[in-house]
Formats: sequence, C-alpha cells, structure tokens
Amino acid sequence: MFQKIGLLAVRFMQWITSVWRNVVGTVLGLIVGGNVNMALINISTDIIPGPAGADVKTMEGLQKSIHLFEPKHFLMPFLAHALGTLVAALLASLIAKSHRKRVALTTGVVFFVGGAMAVSMLPAPLWFNITDLALAYIPMALLGHWISTKFLPEAV
Repeated sequence: MFQKIGLLAVRFMQWITSVWRNVVGTVLGLIVGGNVNMALINISTDIIPGPAGADVKTMEGLQKSIHLFEPKHFLMPFLAHALGTLVAALLASLIAKSHRKRVALTTGVVFFVGGAMAVSMLPAPLWFNITDLALAYIPMALLGHWISTKFLPEAV
C-alpha cells in the first residue's frame, strides 16, 4: 500500500517538474524572443534608413508615413518577427521537459497573435501582411523546434 503511494508521489513530482520546465521554457522563450524582435526593430533604421521625412519611431508616425515605404523597408520588420519567433521557439524547446514541439508552437502562436494585432494597427501593404503572417511565425516556430532536436535529440 505504502509503496503504491510512494510511487504515485514520485510520478506526481516528475510530472510537476516536467510541467514547470515547460512553463519556464515557454515564458523565457517569449521574453528572450521578444527582446530579439525589439532589438532588431530598434536597429532597423540604422541598417535600412526610413524614407525621407518619415517618423518611424512611433506608431502614429508609422501609420502616417507607411505609404512612403518601399519593399526594402519591410525587410527588417520581417526579419525581426521571424528571428524573434525562431529564438523563442528554440529556447522554449530546449528548456522544455516534454511536449517540446507543442511548447515551440505555443511561442509561435503567441508571436502570431502579436503579428496579427500589428497587421490590424498598421496599414502595411497586403503582400507584406500575408508574407509576415504566413512565414514569420508558425514556420519559424517549427524551424526552432527542429533545430532544438539537433542539440537534444530526445527529451531530457
């Protein structure tokens, strides 16, 4: 009787440890991936300067001047979204104890929701919105998980 209770307690503690590692992996992945995203957005105008007279540092300035943007101006935001999601999913999948693909996809879905909100706020061209939503989030989360399997072939 006591052996069964002890075995159940051990299994419960293993399950709790697994859940906490998954939660910590997801949260830490989102924080680090979000920072990667924002860092790339912040340096984007140093790499590809915005159009002349455009205020790209505020949401209002972006909304007013986005019609001046050329395709090259959308490269850095796309890379920021894609690399932020990739880093988030990779880190989350590396930290997770179980369900590593699901944890990576969770970060991709969270970033996708943020991207969809940005699409609703900024009048960017349709081609960019479709490309960004279709390629920068879920595929990058899957790629992050795939890369993590090269470091940790099996769940640790």
